[in-house]
Amino acid sequence: MADILQRVAAKGLIVNADGKVLILREAHTYIEGTNIGKYGLPGGRIDPGEKFFDGLEREIMEETGLKVEPLKPIYVGEWFPTIKGVPNHITAIFYACKALTTDVALSEEHDHYEWIDPERYADFEMMDPDDDVVKSWITERAL
Repeated sequence: MADILQRVAAKGLIVNADGKVLILREAHTYIEGTNIGKYGLPGGRIDPGEKFFDGLEREIMEETGLKVEPLKPIYVGEWFPTIKGVPNHITAIFYACKALTTDVALSEEHDHYEWIDPERYADFEMMDPDDDVVKSWITERAL
């Protein structure tokens, strides 16, 4: 398995003051895209040597233009995409984050966003494991 690139990612389930969650649709112009047209949560791979929270806040800022306050870890997931012909194993820590700003400015990686009631996640074609993260959030909020 030495031919697989191991990466760590930080992703945020961003919640606004109304309890809505931000989802982003992956654009067909995203050159590293493996989930074109599907919705997911903002975030991405941590750079080597980068601290986790620095990477989380950087990725969210790059993809959405939002400032957030990380609250707590809520999910750990993994996936095995092939990016530009290279097999990857990405392990992600998903953090619940409070939106400190709400004016979304998308990067070229995404072409649409929605602030949704978490219970509506099934109305959108969500990437895996982001759909499970939102499901987990719904359950946690009910406790």
